[in-house]
Amino acid sequence: MKKSSTIFLQVVIVLIGIGALALMLRFPLTEGRAVNLDLFSIYADPFIVYMYLASIAFFVALYQAFKLLGLIGQNKVFSLNSVKALRNIKYCAIILSASIVMAMLYIMMSHGDDDAAGAIAMGIVTTFVSIVIATAAAVFERTLQNAVDLKSENDLTV
Repeated sequence: MKKSSTIFLQVVIVLIGIGALALMLRFPLTEGRAVNLDLFSIYADPFIVYMYLASIAFFVALYQAFKLLGLIGQNKVFSLNSVKALRNIKYCAIILSASIVMAMLYIMMSHGDDDAAGAIAMGIVTTFVSIVIATAAAVFERTLQNAVDLKSENDLTV
């Protein structure tokens, strides 16, 4: 893979991170029930705090993807660091999907008489995407681990 491709993908990951951070900072100010609150009360809302805590896994996964692309750019794909990065991405995706499911349960329990179908639908879609990412990372991790093991065996025989 050319170095320009990995640099482009790293730039895309940085832009995704900046966009997500901007959305997280802007969203609480426009949320329905927080429009009339002061700035401290908005960010002290338990659901907003939970959203920020759950997003840590997302940003860690972005960092691990950035690091993995750096290893690919240095032609160090078949290394234990690449396997560790993929494993961390898998764990972050699992944590993120569990966090989204817990948030959906909170929404369903706290808004029993309201229609929370939009939030639940978004939660289902993002949970599905997170599970797909976790599964893909697990498959890549297993394949890369086998390749690293094979490479180390070949290095020992030479």
